[in-house]
Order: sequence, then structure tokens, then C-alpha cells
Amino acid sequence: MQGQGAGDSELAGVLIVLKYGGHAMTGGADPVLDEVAQRIAAGDRIVLVHGGGPQIDGALRLRGIGERRVAGLRVTDAATLEVVEAVLCGTVNKALVRALAARGLAAAGTSGQDGGLLRATRATGPGGEDLGAVGDDLTVGTGLLRALLDGGFLPVVAPLAVDAATGEALNVNADTAAGAIAGALGAGLYANVTNVTRVLRDLADPGSEIAVLPRADALRGLADGSFAGGMEPKLRSALLALGAGAARAVICGGGSPIAAALSGAATEIVADPA
Repeated sequence: MQGQGAGDSELAGVLIVLKYGGHAMTGGADPVLDEVAQRIAAGDRIVLVHGGGPQIDGALRLRGIGERRVAGLRVTDAATLEVVEAVLCGTVNKALVRALAARGLAAAGTSGQDGGLLRATRATGPGGEDLGAVGDDLTVGTGLLRALLDGGFLPVVAPLAVDAATGEALNVNADTAAGAIAGALGAGLYANVTNVTRVLRDLADPGSEIAVLPRADALRGLADGSFAGGMEPKLRSALLALGAGAARAVICGGGSPIAAALSGAATEIVADPA
């Protein structure tokens, strides 16, 4: 069942897709998960899509496996993919499921490889570089998530996909996966939780926070490099979510991201004014 549109300050009873990045996860006491429990108690339905970059980096270092990135994407050879799957589907996903269960929630851990959730094609770098088992151009099958939501479960999704051509596993950027899922589900709110409160117009100026970012300005900033680094995939995921059917898309800090989205203490990406 699709979430209703979020045209006012109240979101009770609608579908929220929350992207929880590895950099935002606090461990131990976790106000983001506390807020998830509060929102579900108030009647919202939530899909949580998580990352795990720092955790993957640590596991690769322990195994002596080198890391290489192209345009922010992790080059994923066979050894790296084995670690990525183990960390995302095992360590991080199950830690979140346990933490949510401790808050009285019926969390169900899954990944984009399950139930036809995420199918992808192999990505290449901007210069045609071979990235290995990295997926892009996602096709989302929402049946599994809808069944879990209708059954009263909170889906916790690890960002892996199945290669549409070969059936093999592909590593997917968590922002991209979350944005695609939010759009396909027609979420009332897509909130991308990160370690900054708002998008900055100038990285060197903390006072250049952006409250509302029209689509055209976002695309312009992405093209000229103003929104580079880790913010680039977050903005692209917000645009993807809006373009595919989500009602609202915000980028926000940890703590209480949904409350931040409602109060305007975040960056909301919006359609261009008519």
C-alpha cells in the first residue's frame, strides 16, 4: 500500500523511507532508532535502508584488502564483494535488527537480493573504468517490502542487488538504493540521514546551509562540482526519489531526522517552481 502524500506538517500514518548511513550510525544509544520507534507507535510505516561504508573499510583493513574508489564508488572485486556482503547483510543489518527489536519493533532484515527487490546493470566509471561488481540503473520490485509492511514488519534493507543479466551479486551505493526504493514505493517522505544538518552551498562556510533546494539548483551544483564528495550521491538519490514518485525528499542530520524534516531543520529538495 502506498503512502499518502505529505502536504502538511503531519505525517502520521504515511510511508517513510529512511536512509541511515554508516557514518551516521552512533552505536549504543541511538536517537535515530528511538525516533523510528516513536514514529511507528504513532502510526507511520517505515522502511530503513542502511549503508555501512566505515564498517566495510574496517573489515577490509583487517583482511589486508586494498580499497579503491572511482567517482565515489567502491571498486568491488571478488574478495571485496565477499566482505561487502558479509558486513552489510550480516554485521550491520543484524545489528540494526537487534537494536530495533530491543525497542519493541518487529524488524525484518533483508537485502536487495531478496524477493526480486533490486535488479541492476553493471556500472562503469565516468571514463569507462571497470568497477567490478557494482550495480546501477536499478529496477525495484516492491512486492517483498509491501508484504512485510502489510504484515506489520519494519523492513531493514542492505543495499545489494542482483545482476539483471547474470544473476550475480552486485554492490550498490546505499543512497542510490534508498532513493530508488522511496520512489518505487511512492513514499510520503524520503529522509537521507547523514552526519551534517543541512547541505552547504559553500563547504568552507558553515553559515551557507540550504533549507530549500530546487531541482534545477541541485542539478546545476552537481554539474559544476559545488555539491561534490559524499553529498553528491545523497542529492542524486533525493532527485531520483522525487522523480520516481516520492512526495518529499530531505537530507538531514542524525538525532531526530523525521522531526527535522517536519520542522524545516533540514535541506528539502523540491520540484522547480512553475
